[in-house]
Amino acid sequence: MKIKAAVVPKVGGRFEIKDDIELADMDDDELQVKVIASGICHSDEALRKGDAGWTFPSILGHEGSGIVEKVGPKVSQFKVGDHVVMSFYSDGTCVNCLKGIPTQCLDYAKYNLSGTKPDGSDHFKEAGHHVSDMFDQSSFTTHTTVHERNAVKVDKDLDLRRLGPLGCGYVTGSGTVLNTLKPEPGSTLAVFGTGAVGLAAMMAGVIAGCTQVIAVDIVAARLDLAKEIGATDVVNSKNENAVDAIKKITNGRGVDYAVDTTGVESVMTDSIKALGAGGTTALIAVTPQLIKISSWNDLCVMDKKVIGVNMGDAIPQVDIPRLIRYYKLGKFPFDKTEKFYPFEKINEADADSVSGKTIKPVLIIDNSYQPGD
Repeated sequence: MKIKAAVVPKVGGRFEIKDDIELADMDDDELQVKVIASGICHSDEALRKGDAGWTFPSILGHEGSGIVEKVGPKVSQFKVGDHVVMSFYSDGTCVNCLKGIPTQCLDYAKYNLSGTKPDGSDHFKEAGHHVSDMFDQSSFTTHTTVHERNAVKVDKDLDLRRLGPLGCGYVTGSGTVLNTLKPEPGSTLAVFGTGAVGLAAMMAGVIAGCTQVIAVDIVAARLDLAKEIGATDVVNSKNENAVDAIKKITNGRGVDYAVDTTGVESVMTDSIKALGAGGTTALIAVTPQLIKISSWNDLCVMDKKVIGVNMGDAIPQVDIPRLIRYYKLGKFPFDKTEKFYPFEKINEADADSVSGKTIKPVLIIDNSYQPGD
């Protein structure tokens, strides 16, 4: 089947929209999905630039939403016409999946970051040549196929154009707080970087009952939005020292928990310095940068913990519906971070994401879609 897709031809290359991409035939346990929209994530940019290592040419995108057009004979949970959000793939059979932590699937990298389908076959080709996929999904396309475990069914009365980023950015930030850090009611949280992932973490801190939720950024408009959707305090680290400001806000103690979404060396270091004794920092950005930690003072004497979290330790089929319920209750207004762009303006949308002009760009791939269809 020939489809239209945004292809990155080489490391650092611009997206090129092509209409001659061949989509592989659907497997028995797959769905064929007509993609309605897709968020652009900083992970897409990291792969495009080559920060994370990748093979090209490639079709990126992993925050897709769409409508099921076909189902394989082994598919049991979906039918034609279902509305879905797409996320990562896990096999469901390894020891970590069976423990309920699919983000730690023993073959996670093979399934999601190898550029092929889980069985090693091509997902996409151009003129007979391999084109790498992402997350066994690649949502910068008009159509794709995904395994049943990639997809999460959502209500048809919801606007599909809004929902794609729940599959990565929003579930990563919120899951890092709700699933991994699990802050106690009354505890304190600082979030460094108020992009989509950071704001999701911040809103999750409010939901969890943190009495101080501190947003740190260098963009005043983002801090204004953070304040609007739940931050108790904001720190513009362009104008003041973030660690000093956080210590002042917490009466000299430092915070119980911190999340860094920037991947910037100095900011990651600050997220550790801002912790109080016994505090925990989660570093969740895709970044090539390194940090130095004092094993004596930070980790031993102060009993601080520094952890990494993949995809918010989420189970998409559990966490995405939970976020939608919070959204309907007005407790997780993720739509306030989004801005729509036509598919053809993907390079502009990506640039606006990188510059910080737009928190969460969403590409509208099917212009004919109307909410409620």
